[in-house]
Amino acid sequence: MNKEGRAIHSLLVTGYKAHELGIFQESHQGVHYLKKTIENRLRPFIEEGTEWIITSGQLGVEQWAADVVFSLKETAYPHIKLAILPPFEGQEANWSQAAQERYAARLAMADFVECISKRPYEHVGQLRQKNDFLVQRTDGLLVLYDEEKQGSPLYYIASAKAQGKPIFYISPEEVEETVRQDQYDDFL
Repeated sequence: MNKEGRAIHSLLVTGYKAHELGIFQESHQGVHYLKKTIENRLRPFIEEGTEWIITSGQLGVEQWAADVVFSLKETAYPHIKLAILPPFEGQEANWSQAAQERYAARLAMADFVECISKRPYEHVGQLRQKNDFLVQRTDGLLVLYDEEKQGSPLYYIASAKAQGKPIFYISPEEVEETVRQDQYDDFL
């Protein structure tokens, strides 16, 4: 629910880029726990009426959130939709071949894909415009963020605060709890 007690129809999901978390391979064990934590947080939103999950498709939390949405669509919530709105054409141009292929597959599975700017990268202002655009067109922000470790999510947070949008944080402690719970479940 947002500040006015209304359901959040569209939720922007973001967080750190993979390299900001020290993750350089999709097979890193941390990806499993991050996805599980994202899933745990998305389920209540979906059950309370969220229909659209929105990301810009950047490497890291945003792409892992897309994977979670695809999984939830298949297993429990076929009505949920994913929109990927990259900031500009060719966002993936400088990524590794493997990252480009995963990105292309995610774009193909998304319910809606459209670049915010119909031009290639020209200046950093396009990234600021992306943040403001996505925050403005969604009802709330779910963000993996640690106040002690600033990084790229800070720009989304600043935009959401400036626009008075509700911000729902996923903390490092929450991810650690997911790890503990998963290990406990495996032990049993």
